[in-house]
Amino acid sequence: VTKPRHRADAFVAPASDPREGGTTLGDERATLIEFLRAQRLTLQLKCEGLDAAQLARRSVEPSTMSLLGLVRHLAEVERKWFRQRFAGQEVPNRYQSDAEPDGDFDGAVADQAVVNEAWDAWRDEVAFAEQFARETDLSFIGQDGAGEPVSLRELLVHMIEEYARH
Repeated sequence: VTKPRHRADAFVAPASDPREGGTTLGDERATLIEFLRAQRLTLQLKCEGLDAAQLARRSVEPSTMSLLGLVRHLAEVERKWFRQRFAGQEVPNRYQSDAEPDGDFDGAVADQAVVNEAWDAWRDEVAFAEQFARETDLSFIGQDGAGEPVSLRELLVHMIEEYARH
């Protein structure tokens, strides 16, 4: 008798799941950071072992959604929220522009150089965000895209949701 496979087991063996072992009784910061870490790792796990063509494959026409597009999109989201809106850095967007608002997804093509750049960008933005979240008070107020005030606490919850919904 073959044991049924569960969808969650299809991309990582439970015994080697890097999302396991995080905080269970941590304080608010530790809990938020751990849940966001697990969502980021889920993106990595689902992309692991895929080649450029597989990463760039669109989900269903006419959608431009792809795993590579998601990596690029989430690098852009991390940058906008943590660097631009919270740290106040005047850095340009990575992929999106007024002329190409969907550049994160539209530029996700089956080219290994594009894949490598996307992962480098995502890792760079995640590293910045992780350091910012560790060193900044949860009550720190940044602003959303419309200039409205948002606390770091709310941003961390938003980022968990941003990864989880994709």
